[in-house]
Amino acid sequence: MKSGTLKENRDFRRAYYRGRSEASSCLVTYLLKNGRGETRVGITSGKKIGGAVQRNRARRVIRAAFCELEDGLDGNFDIVFVARTRTTQVKMQRVLDEMKIHLKDLGALK
Repeated sequence: MKSGTLKENRDFRRAYYRGRSEASSCLVTYLLKNGRGETRVGITSGKKIGGAVQRNRARRVIRAAFCELEDGLDGNFDIVFVARTRTTQVKMQRVLDEMKIHLKDLGALK
């Protein structure tokens, strides 16, 4: 199942304020059920993370980890992943493990 992307600021805000969240050392996950018939994903990394190279690496690692879990999602959600400073220093497998725990706790994985 191919997921869409969150692009609008209002969609990110809706996930932040109405969604449920889980946090760990290198990732924060916000999850909100949607009625659109597709899962949409947004990835953010603020300036606290570092320069453009570090922010892009963090987003790339998160995107790669999500691609591994995408087929196991149970339902249609708006998901926002927020990178943390440690995201730039860890391997994709670590982010994948934390993402799996977050999505399972939030009820998005089968």
